Amino acid sequence: MTITRRGFLGAALVVAVPVSFGDQQPRSALAEQRTGRSVADRQLRPSVFVRVDGHGRITATVPKPDTGQGVRTMAAVLVAEELAVGVADVALEQAPGDPAAYGPQAVANSTSSRQMATPLRTAAATARCLLIAAAAARWQVPAEECTARRGRVEHPAHRPLPYRSLVPAAAALDPATVPVTLTPPDEWRLIGRTRAGRSDARDIVTGRARYGAESAPPGSLVAVVARPPWIGATPGTVDDTATLAVPGVVAVIRLAAPGAGQGGVAVVADRTATALRGRELLRVTWTGGAPAADSRVWLDELQAALPPVPGSPAVQRIYRLPLLAHAPMEPMNATVHVTDAGVRVWAPVQDPGGVRTQVARALALPETQVQVHPTLAGGGFGRRIETDAVFEAVACSRAVGRPVSVRWTRDDDTRHDSYRPMSVHRLSATLGAGGLPAGRAHQVVTWPLSVSPPFASPVVVKASGDHFPYAVPGDVTVTLRPAPIRTGFWRGVYAGQFGYAEECFLSEIAQAGGHDPVEFRRRLLPDGSRLRTVLDAAAAAHPSPSGVACHLDYGSAIAVLATVDPAARRVRKVTAAVDVGVPVHPSGVKAQVEGALLDAVSTVLGAQITVRDGAVVQSSFRDYAWARITDCPRIEVVLVGSDAPIGGLGELAYPPAAAAIASAFAVHGGPVTGMPYGVAVG
Repeated sequence: MTITRRGFLGAALVVAVPVSFGDQQPRSALAEQRTGRSVADRQLRPSVFVRVDGHGRITATVPKPDTGQGVRTMAAVLVAEELAVGVADVALEQAPGDPAAYGPQAVANSTSSRQMATPLRTAAATARCLLIAAAAARWQVPAEECTARRGRVEHPAHRPLPYRSLVPAAAALDPATVPVTLTPPDEWRLIGRTRAGRSDARDIVTGRARYGAESAPPGSLVAVVARPPWIGATPGTVDDTATLAVPGVVAVIRLAAPGAGQGGVAVVADRTATALRGRELLRVTWTGGAPAADSRVWLDELQAALPPVPGSPAVQRIYRLPLLAHAPMEPMNATVHVTDAGVRVWAPVQDPGGVRTQVARALALPETQVQVHPTLAGGGFGRRIETDAVFEAVACSRAVGRPVSVRWTRDDDTRHDSYRPMSVHRLSATLGAGGLPAGRAHQVVTWPLSVSPPFASPVVVKASGDHFPYAVPGDVTVTLRPAPIRTGFWRGVYAGQFGYAEECFLSEIAQAGGHDPVEFRRRLLPDGSRLRTVLDAAAAAHPSPSGVACHLDYGSAIAVLATVDPAARRVRKVTAAVDVGVPVHPSGVKAQVEGALLDAVSTVLGAQITVRDGAVVQSSFRDYAWARITDCPRIEVVLVGSDAPIGGLGELAYPPAAAAIASAFAVHGGPVTGMPYGVAVG
């Protein structure tokens, strides 16, 4: 008898979790089986995002992947609001990769809520208006006298009609002839108000939810890859005799570097343990690359490339920021089946449409012959924009003619990531009346992301200072140097470095002048501004903080305040006040902010990637020191309402949280080991 982890969990919870009505088979199912006719086949489908079947069941198609940020729940809230039902009444389906049908599908740059809200609300509102129109026609009354409520259409003079009874008539109507109105904010029941948790929480905790590696079709093989032991190395000779002798090993395949990937040697087997054993027995000689590379040297080279200090500033500081790995809880993986008919991909990716395009282009296929099925992902943070695992699986499947699931171990994921680039920042300022900064300059030397076109010599970019939210004129000059290691998007993107350094610098100026850090920022922000409002809200909830930082980006505003215990090297309390316009799913907003705050705790307390003798030193959570439960501070998230449109959130909280925590330690005599608060110069 074989007992899997998931099977054990399901057996343990089956008596504790009752089956909901929504999981039961409708009474009409038996009649449908006898007659061969399905009531559910009669559907109202005003768009690709929403459908209502003959039983009145509502299904929303989620256009973007869920990497833990809760876009599936947000979709359920939006659709339930417009169709006048509960969040639990909306079933969810994941859209395949197809931007032509579903619009932008990438989960990046905090765009999901902003791009999804209007299409999903409009689709659901169209269905509601069609159902009301069908009911009004049956009753021969004006549609304006009818309302939708709890899955029914109601009229004062008639008995309510459930949606299921109206679906055929509503589906026969031309949507272009029916006026569509969105539910006004003053009538919202759910958007910004619901206390519902995640729509898929029960599936996740009971093991019903399927992540990437669990979504492979029956008969799939498993592959693991022997990866370069130092940066840039490629396999020379490969002795696979002992590997192929392992029962269950199917093939050993040389992999070319896919895109920005690194290449290696794949071992394909019938199960994961067999593939790992086969990889251990491989004898590979590696050549080329940079076996002497050292991240300390890289950081010094970046600092040496800083341009001269402009003018005669009153104060200046240098901040050196290290490499960071993404470390999603689910390591990278992808399953691919290549056949004569086309390609199917099952993978936890952040851009299914982009994966579809890249695979089609690489194999010279029309995109209609590539199907990408994005699975639930155990975290992304920018890492799953990369397609290296997908193309490894493509190569393996083409070689063996069967579906192959490529699995990265935790060590693989940590040592062969696309890292957040290193950067060095020099900030300088002139001071005016009252010690307030009157002018500023921000000079940065860093590496580009690997998705950028390669170049051989440094490139200088003059950026505007528009992202600096305070009333201090200045500019940003960025020097990009060729990256010696693979780099990629990381939560907060460049704001996690640029905004971090700017907020730390402001705190240093405030401290040197004896200013309260909150009042100091208030004096630099206009009265009534969104940033001033969230700063006041955070300060009201967190008196006398040691560290303060703000951030305005992605259509949202946030202020973070922190208190630390330097002797114990602990973060004691962090408060974040956030204005995302309309917080569609309030508990989801809080969860996103809480996660970003813990990322900030982790990096400020020392989590970083280092390179010695050409190889990444850290291998897993053993030495890539992400925050443990015991490191978790008391966290309070304050939602600040505004009339702004729906804003982005996933990238928003990390930059100010890291700056606030680092500033709090520096007040007590930093710098902080790992992500230094700053090195004073001049």
